[in-house]
Amino acid sequence: MKKRRYYGTINAKIVFIIVMVIIFALQLIGANFITQTERQLVASFQENQQLQANFLENSIFPYLEMHEHSEMTPDDVDPKQEIDTLISDFSGTAITGISVVDAEFVVLGNSDDTQQIMVGQLLNDEDVRTAILQGTSISRQTYNPTVNARRWRTVEPVYDSDESQAVIGAIVIESNIETIYDQITDITLIFLRASLLAIVLSSLLAHMVSKALTEPIHEMQTKAKAIAEGDYSGEVKVYGDDELGLLAQNINRLSQEVESGQQRIEAERRRLDSVLSNMSEGVIATNRRGEIDIVNNMAARMLGSSSDLIIGENVLSLLNIDEEYNLRGLIDRNEDITIDFSTEESPSILRVSFSIIQSGAGFISGVVCVLRDVTEEERIEEERKQFVSNVSHELRTPLTSMRSYIEALIDGAWKDEELAPRFLDVAQSETDRMIRMIQDLLHLSRIDSGRSELNKELIDITALFTQVLNRFDMLLDSEDYRNNNYSIERALIDEAIFVDIDPDRMVQVLDNVMNNAIKYSPDGGTISARMIVTADEVKIMIKDEGIGIPEEDLGDIFKRFYRVDRARSRAMGGSGLGLAISREVVEQHGGKIWAESVERQGTTFNITLPYIPFEEEEWGWE
Repeated sequence: MKKRRYYGTINAKIVFIIVMVIIFALQLIGANFITQTERQLVASFQENQQLQANFLENSIFPYLEMHEHSEMTPDDVDPKQEIDTLISDFSGTAITGISVVDAEFVVLGNSDDTQQIMVGQLLNDEDVRTAILQGTSISRQTYNPTVNARRWRTVEPVYDSDESQAVIGAIVIESNIETIYDQITDITLIFLRASLLAIVLSSLLAHMVSKALTEPIHEMQTKAKAIAEGDYSGEVKVYGDDELGLLAQNINRLSQEVESGQQRIEAERRRLDSVLSNMSEGVIATNRRGEIDIVNNMAARMLGSSSDLIIGENVLSLLNIDEEYNLRGLIDRNEDITIDFSTEESPSILRVSFSIIQSGAGFISGVVCVLRDVTEEERIEEERKQFVSNVSHELRTPLTSMRSYIEALIDGAWKDEELAPRFLDVAQSETDRMIRMIQDLLHLSRIDSGRSELNKELIDITALFTQVLNRFDMLLDSEDYRNNNYSIERALIDEAIFVDIDPDRMVQVLDNVMNNAIKYSPDGGTISARMIVTADEVKIMIKDEGIGIPEEDLGDIFKRFYRVDRARSRAMGGSGLGLAISREVVEQHGGKIWAESVERQGTTFNITLPYIPFEEEEWGWE
């Protein structure tokens, strides 16, 4: 996160606000204080000057009156001299100059030694003329450019004592009011220095107060950031029971609740991941645009890709159905679709169902696709159909033959002593064929349902195989095979090899293989029978010199009713179930059976059975 500068923090803002409030308050207080002080000082100065003017007026009045009425003046008194003496000796506060003017505007006296030349001269002064002519006192502030200072000027008219009350002169007093403003300036400077000190101290105090407020907030901010990043350790320090303290307590409680909720969500997520990972169905979830954002491992395996490559892909393109369907159409369809992903190497058929992801408000936020591998189901269904077809065909052929012969017998052939036995033999033969096939089917059904149990016992497999071969030697010497010139070559083990097997079932297997070898061997052909013993198994090999089996059919010959050459196989008899039963029986024993063949050179059937060597002493034999 970008680091904030100090002036952008709440601490700086609080300090700034407090300082600005203090400055504003000091400005208001200072302006009012200085203005009031100035007014009071000026008013006091004016009042003092007025008192001095009145005092000076009372002192000079008799001499002005004598000057105005010279007949009343004693011989030993000179009014001008007396007036000059009075104003020269007058020591009023802040007075810088005094002038006395008679009613004719003639200067009678001046306290300023540099202005003595004006004594006896007419005074051309507007204020003096106004005061004498109108009889009004004039007080005002003036500026003296000579000394570059402000002066307070008071012009006070002097009235005659008789009934006329005529103005007999005026007193002009100039005072130095600049000292008052100097005092105001000094007071202002003192206030400014005090204000500056107050601002500095207030800033420090505001910083301390702000720090006390923002420190808990900073801790809460740090804790909130840690919670957002998934760190729920530690708690915010609670400094008190105020609002910040309650907020800190709530953040600690929120941290605990979020941690608990996160743990529950994480547990649910792990559980969901575990469920998705271990599902036998593939699951794909998309957003509302059809882009994949969730896929489990099974779906990735079904589609022959990886989760990382699938994420972000469009589900319709991934399933190769974007040309036939759109997302809305699949949702409205509300039916599963079957998609064939089979390749030359491996078959793969998937059945896909679609459902929408909908919020509580009804908004569609995505689609869930469930993929189910129905390759085996389709294969089983196809085999079932083929099985039913094969069974129907296999049963129909002997039944049709029997029906034909029975109808012939009903129609009178039974009376023919030569035909009737032959027809009955055919009917019996076909009946036996159907019984064998039904028995084979029942045997396979018991194996499929797990109800076929083996009655195992330790049998000398060499003796058992020899017995089977001896029986086939006798068969080949019978009248039916005497003209075919078949022969059996043996390469068996000279010693007894005891194997834990069900002898009846194993004889059935060997009979099926030997019968096939004889059926498909040419006249005069040789059937080779061999045995090999290794450390942990016995291997039996039966080889014929027949037409062989094409390579592409080798993997299918153990399927039920499968025939390489159907027409020839049916002509030779058999139900088409012998090899299927043989494989099931051998696998029940924990062994294997397979065929190796080269066309027109013959076929070799290999049977392996588990074998554990033992010594006779283990059985207590001597």
